[in-house]
Amino acid sequence: MALPTDVRRGGALSPPDTRALDNAVWAALAGPHAHLAERHGRAARYRPDTYDCAALADPADPAAWSDLHTLVGPGNTVRIKSVEQVPDGWEIVGAGAGVQLVDTGLRAEADPQAVRLGLADVPEILDLVGRTRPGPFLRRTVEMGTYLGIRHGGRLVALAGERLRPPGWTEISAVCTDPGHRGRGLATRLMRAVAVGIRDRGETPFLHAAADNNRAVRPYESIGFAPRRRSPIVQVRAPGTSVAGRAL
Repeated sequence: MALPTDVRRGGALSPPDTRALDNAVWAALAGPHAHLAERHGRAARYRPDTYDCAALADPADPAAWSDLHTLVGPGNTVRIKSVEQVPDGWEIVGAGAGVQLVDTGLRAEADPQAVRLGLADVPEILDLVGRTRPGPFLRRTVEMGTYLGIRHGGRLVALAGERLRPPGWTEISAVCTDPGHRGRGLATRLMRAVAVGIRDRGETPFLHAAADNNRAVRPYESIGFAPRRRSPIVQVRAPGTSVAGRAL
């Protein structure tokens, strides 16, 4: 699948500026999600139990990696998006490839069955996420934005919400449906309902999916999303130091 650098409508770049999406986690933590950030200089990460991801202002800047080392602590691990190479001393302990898709024609539409979810609903959300595995979801992820669900017989059976918020954009995430309720379009309905709130703020929806997950990417394309770029992610271990400050 060829991924264009930018998605265009009528030959012109679609607003808003897509450059914020090149380093979306940093753009969110340095912008609309600054209140959820732990930051040291040119490195930042989300608060524990919110979203297990960190970011660098410039992944090519050694000073940013030094700031990240101070932030996470020696020998600790952290996940970083939009990074493929790490400096000497950092160990890659896991890696994956995602694809970033942007809204080029999603129909935003409220859903009368969609209910807003909050901290009180987290046990139910975690149960659904654990059974469907749409991606990382922690106990305070709901604080990142609006999460909507659909219940059947009082039980939560479908979910979608907002995660990253780089300026001008909001990521739709945690899209999942209980296996026993698939094929009814619940996930699409919730994505369209979440998009209403995003559009009301004057922002544009985007999302991420595993690059090899055609079962997700193709349906997203069918409802109005287009692939923009690959989105690598690595889990790295910070260099360890002895008491004397020498690398271990």
